[in-house]
Amino acid sequence: MDKKKYYLEISDNLSALLAGEFDLIASLANTSALLYERLEGVNWVGFYFSDGQELVLGPFQGKVACVRIAFDKGVCGKAFSHNQVQRIADVHAFPGHIACDGASNAEIVFPLVVNGRILGVLDIDSPNFDRFDQEDENGLQHLVNQLCQHLAMCSMPKFY
Repeated sequence: MDKKKYYLEISDNLSALLAGEFDLIASLANTSALLYERLEGVNWVGFYFSDGQELVLGPFQGKVACVRIAFDKGVCGKAFSHNQVQRIADVHAFPGHIACDGASNAEIVFPLVVNGRILGVLDIDSPNFDRFDQEDENGLQHLVNQLCQHLAMCSMPKFY
């Protein structure tokens, strides 16, 4: 299957998972699980959200992760602070890379923009150098756009 069809299939899967579910955490948890399960050659998929001071870990799949990331640090911080996708072929060559998992060699990070406001990022790591190409970026950007449209309708979780 070519990548365009592959990402369209994942988009259909995401639509089915999100249909009728408007809890933020449930939606993010299932999205990270879907991407972790369906994307080949990845070892971590998850979210970081701004608390106004820094990025804080959200739902994810993979090994234990860094909990807090400064806005100006690492690939996630750069994606957030510049509101720009970061596709890094070799994270060890990225100035200021934060190594939460030493097995990660490539990374792609997408800003999450909901109603014109950047809320956080989707972070995907791979043990394979140069894992993500332009087709991956395009396909994943479509999924991120789809997710952000859904998040605009989600309710914040209530903790008691």
